[in-house]
Amino acid sequence: MANSKFPVPHDVETIPGTEGWERMYPEHYQFVTDDPEREQYEKDNFWFYDGLHYPEPLYPFDTIWDESWYLALSQFSHRIFSIPPVKGVDHRMKNGYVYISPVPVLDGKEIEGRVGDFMERAGYYYENWNELEAKWEEKMKKTIADLEAVEIKRLPDLEDLSIVTEGIGESSGYQLLKDYDTIIDLGIRCWQYHFEFLNLGYAAYVTFMGHCQKLWPDVPLQRVTQMISGIDVIMYQPDEELKNLARKAVELEIVDALKSSKSFTEVKTTLEQSDRGIQWLAALEKARYPWFNVSTGTGWYHHDRSWNDDLDIPLGSICTYADKVLSGDSIERPIEAVRKERDRITREYRELIDNEDDLAAFDQLLNTAKTVFPYVENHLFYVEHWFHSVFWNKIRDVAAIMKEHGFINDIEDIWLLKRGEIKDALWDLVCAWATGVKPRGPKTWPKEIEWRKGVMKKFQEWTPIPAMGIPPEVIQEPFTVVLWGVTNESLSNWSDIADADGDVSVIKGFAGSPGIVEGIARVCRTAKEIGELQEGEILVAPTTSPTWAPAFVKIKACVTDVGGVMSHAAIVCREYGMPAIVGTGSATKIIKSGQTIRVNGSTGEVEIL
Repeated sequence: MANSKFPVPHDVETIPGTEGWERMYPEHYQFVTDDPEREQYEKDNFWFYDGLHYPEPLYPFDTIWDESWYLALSQFSHRIFSIPPVKGVDHRMKNGYVYISPVPVLDGKEIEGRVGDFMERAGYYYENWNELEAKWEEKMKKTIADLEAVEIKRLPDLEDLSIVTEGIGESSGYQLLKDYDTIIDLGIRCWQYHFEFLNLGYAAYVTFMGHCQKLWPDVPLQRVTQMISGIDVIMYQPDEELKNLARKAVELEIVDALKSSKSFTEVKTTLEQSDRGIQWLAALEKARYPWFNVSTGTGWYHHDRSWNDDLDIPLGSICTYADKVLSGDSIERPIEAVRKERDRITREYRELIDNEDDLAAFDQLLNTAKTVFPYVENHLFYVEHWFHSVFWNKIRDVAAIMKEHGFINDIEDIWLLKRGEIKDALWDLVCAWATGVKPRGPKTWPKEIEWRKGVMKKFQEWTPIPAMGIPPEVIQEPFTVVLWGVTNESLSNWSDIADADGDVSVIKGFAGSPGIVEGIARVCRTAKEIGELQEGEILVAPTTSPTWAPAFVKIKACVTDVGGVMSHAAIVCREYGMPAIVGTGSATKIIKSGQTIRVNGSTGEVEIL
């Protein structure tokens, strides 16, 4: 499906006023024109915007997670597990946004040659999944504990006498360099663990889906995913803690005090006046660690602060739940109903299978998909939420030292530097501190950072192109389909919308969770806007993450710009038994808050009424 509607990446113009932006990112992320072989490769390939992870442009430092998964996903697919149809995912940047291109294995013989290694290696993981996953959890907890233990200390005018009397032989300057390296290393290591199981988790889904599609070519993907729903995962635990705190507030009769202000600091002062309030605050403190290390966004950006950083956010959700409890409404996920429906669908499809081999394969593949499901959701809590929440604040501790020595004007300026640039700046800083001379950085970095702030502002005003290059005849790379929701059909839908020039009444996406509802749309671009949602509205968002959970007890359907049938919004809506349409490409740009829309989660169509 060669499609001239997607531009050649090298023809996409630099935004006026941002010339030279490329120096803010790694060199290998650039589309090039000075290397004919690489340029041709880039022209021949298909690059789509990774809005699933990055609804906004990336700050130079925040690129660390993109680099980490670029390496980790690809190495596990290609060099460790040798997944037959796919090697890895290539990455580039355009105007501060990440574009990715899955690297499929196109030669049938090469695919066949990879099968043996994959069966042996993946087979070992599937057979020992629970034991290996328990080991993984210990590794992750240790990595987080090691990160929490790193203490960034300011540089003294004169080192403590103990350096001499205990023969330590190292300085505070050296320790600062070492601690920065440790923080970065733990971040990259954490992402090595992130993908240890993840590709296999999705591969189990995709294999089960493929088997079902072979048996029933017309089976909707959401039907297949419903057979794997209704499984408890720890990713729901932060939300459960909020519900428990809401129930406790009702039981202690302190809901009015909780609602006395939107500021947690003010509410805390009120609660400290009574025994019941103190009792509730103790329960809150117990719930906070680790469960409030949950990001208010996807966790991919430094500005996605955690609930622990901003207690106003969980406070708002607790009040929402408390009101529901008081009015007698259920705040439970309807898990029994979901399981009942899951078992009914599974039973009906099983009964359609005549062939014993097909039935045995169906049972085995379904069982594997159910075994891997918890990891696919749970890893998010350990990595993108708990680890990242601690990590961003450790980097802020490094920034405080740089600010003290005049390298940056504000702690939040550090995100405008690449991690390698920070290391160089720290060397400048500690050498100047050691020698007692003026460092170079305070003259150069603040000026460069100011320029980069202007560039970031222009990036944020730019609308990223959904895709560039030449779409393959058939998009079949499994992760592209189930996670990002990029298929030939979705690309065609995006093109139709671009051609319609604003006059759009029907938007198409993936049928993420079945059902049909009509209601008032509420466009929320960030988790902070969840508070504006009214009971019974339809949430329209770029994407959702676990911190959006309180929204799902208010809404009756969900529509997102990005994502496939295994994206967060699709999974959660199936757990709540409400319609979802994901991967529309541009719902948040077309639909306006207050419009009445009809969501058909069975066909994937959103109609503006």
